[in-house]
Amino acid sequence: MSVCLQQIPGTTSEISVQKSAVLGTAKNLHRTLKLPGFWHTFWQYRKENPRSGVGDPPPGGMPGFNSGVMLLHLQAMRRSALYNRLLEPEQVARLAERYRFRGHLGDQDFFTMIGMEHPELFHPLSCGWNRQLCTWWREHGYADVFRLYYRCDEPVHIYHGNCNTPIPDD
Repeated sequence: MSVCLQQIPGTTSEISVQKSAVLGTAKNLHRTLKLPGFWHTFWQYRKENPRSGVGDPPPGGMPGFNSGVMLLHLQAMRRSALYNRLLEPEQVARLAERYRFRGHLGDQDFFTMIGMEHPELFHPLSCGWNRQLCTWWREHGYADVFRLYYRCDEPVHIYHGNCNTPIPDD
């Protein structure tokens, strides 16, 4: 399946999405990030499972998802027995317990947890589709790893002005 996006009048970009995906979302890295946000949130799980990659930066890690920019395949979401089962409160509670997760970001936390278990439900968007600008984590205890998450060498299609950061004029 392909999705055609128009981000600037007169220009379009196409994103090819795998058939099993029900959502297209950017990984939560200040390579689209909000940095070690999930690295920090998953501290207990990471302590117990140090080789899991949960919260780690790409390319080998799973930093979580950022829901600032999402492609929702509503028909696929409705038809997916797996996705709909994961919406059940007991399934959400099971995942939260497994990952020792106590988040506060609603949909973003939910998508991150189910993405850890079922990455096939997601089509990760490249960092240029949700270029986050916030540098808060760099100044609040994570300067040593911040660059691993924040880096994005791709053309920017959409800026995400989180943390009240100004949007560049270009």
